[in-house]
Parts: sequence; structure tokens; C-alpha cells
Amino acid sequence: MKIGLIDVDSHNFPNIPLMKISAYHKKRGDTVEWYSPLLGGHYDIVYMTKVFSFTPDYEYFVNSDVVIKGGSGYAIEIVNGREIYRKEKDPQLPQEIEHIYPDYSLYPKLTKDTAFGFLTRGCPRRCGFCHVAAKEGAKSYKVAELSEFWIGQKNICLCDPNLLACPDWHELLQQLIDSKALVNINQGIDIRIMTAEKAEMFKKLRVSTVHFAWDRYEDKKIIIPKFKEFKEITGWKARKTSVYVLTNFNTTIEQDLERIYTL
Repeated sequence: MKIGLIDVDSHNFPNIPLMKISAYHKKRGDTVEWYSPLLGGHYDIVYMTKVFSFTPDYEYFVNSDVVIKGGSGYAIEIVNGREIYRKEKDPQLPQEIEHIYPDYSLYPKLTKDTAFGFLTRGCPRRCGFCHVAAKEGAKSYKVAELSEFWIGQKNICLCDPNLLACPDWHELLQQLIDSKALVNINQGIDIRIMTAEKAEMFKKLRVSTVHFAWDRYEDKKIIIPKFKEFKEITGWKARKTSVYVLTNFNTTIEQDLERIYTL
């Protein structure tokens, strides 16, 4: 079979589902390539994915017997001024594809000596600006071992929404520590559930920077002491920590600036 892939968002960040789909079809002996409307000719199946709802859809004719679309970008709709996640429009990967080692050759420049993946999915927070709970469930749960997408690369990029909320956080952090790879958790760590034990584990990670999240201004009485405790335990300076601050949602400019300059 001839398989075409379309990364609708762009090629600026590796699309993990497409890498897994590619690995699956190549394992079956199929031909897999980026879809080319001018030179590719006819395809048996074309997979199209996008993460962001604001990304315009692919606007050209797709010459294929079957076109399969997926990703949050196709499942988010605006209803009465609010974003709604339509799960039925976001088909999930079959388990045999979900747990296959990704085809990193699709993005050779972006994945050079770097592994990308999820150890956990889901989040218990149910934040109004986030679709993770609707898409993946309102709890954090383990979905993979590190070895499913890492085989010794020097760098690991994790996309987990709330790793520390997973009951298996200790085991998963230990896998990252044992890898001795440079770890980048690219989502904001939930400092509200940080404990001394978790901070001690983080201290053992090889990281350039750890990203935390301060989305709710009203949580400052919880968050500020947690940051102080984390700093005391790890001894990390400002250069090794950063904080994502959600703005223009339900706070004033003054409250946004307070969060920024407090930290």
C-alpha cells in the first residue's frame, strides 16, 4: 500500500501520532511518505493530523482512496463563544500503533538524538481553558514505559500534561533519572502537588530548565510556599526554573504582572 502523511500544523514540532502511524505501516511493508499533491500521484490512505484548532485545514484536493483525519485541532469547536471538544471527531490510535516505537526519520532535524513521547495522559484539574480532561480523562494515568519511545538518545522531550498527578510518578521519574538523558518536560509542572519527596526526585533529573505552571491567580497562597520549598530542597537557581503564567483569561493585567514579578 502507498501511505501519505500530512502534518497540517507544520513541521516545527514532531507529530507523534504520525511517527507511530509511519512506523506501523513501514513494519507492514507499506510505502510511507509525506503527501505530495503534485508529484505523489495516487495514495491508498492519507492520514491528516493537526493539534491546534486555529490551524487552517489542508485546502487542496487529496488524491487518495481513504482520508483519515485526527487530532485535537479537528475536534475543537466554538459553541456560544466557548471551545468544546468533540471526542467523536478525534479517533484514537489502535493499541498496536499507540505502543509502537515512533519513526523518527520523518523529522530528522527535529529529532536528532532526541526522543519524544508521553509517559502519562490525563489531568484531574479540569481547567476551563484546557481540553486535556475532556480528551484524555480527568485523572493522570500511566500510558507507556520510557523504553517505548527512547532507546538511548541523549535528550528526552516529554509532553505529559500532569506527570506528578499520576500514581506511578515515582516509578516514571526513576526511569527518567536512570536514563541519564537530558530531560525536557515541555508542559507546566503542577507545583501545587509538589512534595519534598517529589522535589528530591526532581533534583536527580538531568535538566536544563524545569517549567512550572501558575494558571490560577487565586492559588498564590499555595503556590508561593511550594516554590520556596522546592528551591530549598533542590538548591536550583532561577536559570534552572521557569514559570508559565496564563494571561488574558480571567485575571487583570495587575494580577498577571504580580505573578510574573513575584517569581
